[in-house]
Amino acid sequence: MALRDAVSQLQASGGGAMPPPSATAAPATASANGDLTAQLLDRVNTLEQQQRDMRGEIDQLTNDLQQKTAALSKQIADNQFAAQNGGGGAAAAAPAAADAAGAAAEAAPRAAPTTPDALLASGKAALQKKDYATAHQNAEAALQNAKGSFKVDAQFLLAQSLAGEKQYRQSAVAYYDAYRQSPKSARAPDALLGVSASLLALGDKKAACQALGKLKAEFPSPTQRVSHAAEIYAGRGGCQ
Repeated sequence: MALRDAVSQLQASGGGAMPPPSATAAPATASANGDLTAQLLDRVNTLEQQQRDMRGEIDQLTNDLQQKTAALSKQIADNQFAAQNGGGGAAAAAPAAADAAGAAAEAAPRAAPTTPDALLASGKAALQKKDYATAHQNAEAALQNAKGSFKVDAQFLLAQSLAGEKQYRQSAVAYYDAYRQSPKSARAPDALLGVSASLLALGDKKAACQALGKLKAEFPSPTQRVSHAAEIYAGRGGCQ
């Protein structure tokens, strides 16, 4: 349309008819168009070949991935089966057996202590739990066969259990018996402290101070623990 308008303008202006086109222009244009078409066809063919090659590589990679995934899934399934029916079953059976053995051991009655040292150990454990009745019973049982230091320890345990049961008169006597059995032993100062504490609990401050005086006379250099306890009891008894 633009060309038509230009021709119309030339005709209207009196420019005359346009000269005929050159005889060699058309063949040159046709040749150029043919070369361009051939190049485009070659380029299209090349791109199609590259696309086919890439599709083949993608298909190969996809097949490899599927095979590896299947092999891995099979290996996982085999391991799970082995764990459930082989080693895993044995490992699970071991804790179950141990639990059963532990339950049986707890259900079975524990043997009562019979030897003096076993009775003392059981009685001291009961004393720490404030099970004074059991401590009292074990102490009396130990005293039946205990000798030497075991007998002193059993007598001291008996005094402690009696004090825990608030039987202060009996505990004062038991503490003094523990002192009298071994007046030079390491238990002696604690035994005299026990005598004083029991007498204070009974309200007999005078006798409690006498026990502390005996402690001070026979053990002028007691341990810090014994000295501190003696000071506390002396203050409670108003001892001079």
